[in-house]
Amino acid sequence: MRDGSWVAVMGEALAQARAASVHGDVPIGAVVLDPGGRVVARAGNERELTGDPTAHAEVLALRRAAEALGSWRLEGCTLVVTLEPCTMCAGALVLARVQRLVFGAFDPKAGAVASLWDVVRDPRLNHRVEVVGGIAAAECAQVLRAFFATQRD
Repeated sequence: MRDGSWVAVMGEALAQARAASVHGDVPIGAVVLDPGGRVVARAGNERELTGDPTAHAEVLALRRAAEALGSWRLEGCTLVVTLEPCTMCAGALVLARVQRLVFGAFDPKAGAVASLWDVVRDPRLNHRVEVVGGIAAAECAQVLRAFFATQRD
């Protein structure tokens, strides 16, 4: 896919992010595409909703994709997420054998794909993930800024 096509899929991830903010979760959304490019899973953050510290959008989307596809090995799949993944989520991408990560906004405080670390392409690990970053970054960042602005008021 080209960047323009990724923007359309990022729109689905943004819808998940906005839905997460309705229940008080940080608005991050994720979508998993199967090797044919079809959406097989969607999720937004659910930490506040479920009280589960691992309920990040990426982890939930990977779990749902594994269930939908009948395998924990998500080879050939793409994860599209609105924010650069943290170390936990980057590690999950490697462990799930995801082929490609497409993310929106960079995360200078916790990003583990480009900003602080590069977990998904570390040559010491047994799998490396292709990365496409900065897709619809301004819109993804704005959703987060708007959410945190309401938290400060």
